[in-house]
Amino acid sequence: MYVCICKRITDSQIHEAIGRGARKLEDLSRELGVATGCGQCACFATELLDGAPAASGANRAFCEPVHPDAA
Repeated sequence: MYVCICKRITDSQIHEAIGRGARKLEDLSRELGVATGCGQCACFATELLDGAPAASGANRAFCEPVHPDAA
């Protein structure tokens, strides 16, 4: 499933990055480009990093952009 629409990054790619040692959102940003566009994917990517079961669809809270200049 796509986590970051701006950069076309999937949950599988994030899990692979975690397997290679990514531990923080900054690691995913550097390696994959997560949360470097609009920032809407940041909270879901963080949930994947934390190993929390992420809810989907209408049950997920809307994520606020993490970049002050994000549109």
